[in-house]
Amino acid sequence: MIKGMTGFSSVEISCGEMKAVLEIRSVNHRYLDVAYFLPLGFTSCEDRMRQLIQKIITRGRVTVSMKIVKKQEPTITFNKSVVKAYLRREKEIKKEFGLKGTLILSDLIRLPGVVEVQDVEPKASMLWPAIEKAMAKALSLLIVMRLREGKSIVYDIQTQLGRMSLGINMIRAKEKEILSHKKQKLTIEEFESYQKSIDVNEELSRLSHHIEEVRRLFKNKEAVGKRIDFIAQEMQREANTIGSKLQDKVVSSTVIALKSSIEKVREQAQNIE
Repeated sequence: MIKGMTGFSSVEISCGEMKAVLEIRSVNHRYLDVAYFLPLGFTSCEDRMRQLIQKIITRGRVTVSMKIVKKQEPTITFNKSVVKAYLRREKEIKKEFGLKGTLILSDLIRLPGVVEVQDVEPKASMLWPAIEKAMAKALSLLIVMRLREGKSIVYDIQTQLGRMSLGINMIRAKEKEILSHKKQKLTIEEFESYQKSIDVNEELSRLSHHIEEVRRLFKNKEAVGKRIDFIAQEMQREANTIGSKLQDKVVSSTVIALKSSIEKVREQAQNIE
């Protein structure tokens, strides 16, 4: 199936109390180019992510981003030894200066070093199994979107190929008409020379072959965007040669239409994987 290169998918990752969102976007590109926007400490996942992407995507600019939306509850430590030290110093100061009053809990927890709060940062090695599963799902959704685009592109290219086939038939018919008209006015030698000079059978046959080759590529399971682009370039050469050999208003108009359709095929080839 022909795939386009535009797609987007978003999948939620859950691992214990931690939650994250993984997004994969893809757009047109000549080759496979992958960019990452991952949380701090997750650089080690990039190579493994790329390996997963390369298994199913051969062309396009792919952006993988992951954002942690909920972390694990922080660790809170109440340092008893520090509290005891504060209380000892309190007694010493009260005795030395004859002070009254007692430290209460609300006072203690404000003192430096009594309470320590540490955020639990997620580790890439621990989260990788969940990330790998999310990547597989996200890539599957992305491919579905790229396949839908591919179907639309194929329809458009098929339409252009159909118009090109009609143009080829029109040029063949016009060539016969021109030759029939010239045969009545020229000598045998002049006619044979003229017939050779405007003979575009080879160019039309090659153009027809290229059309069928593109249609065959639509059945290919591999990436074919670059091959269709190459064939479209060859089509343009044939169309230019036809226009230069067969000087006629109807033919010139038909060649212009042919070249327009070929250019549209080439433009769409840039959107195919």
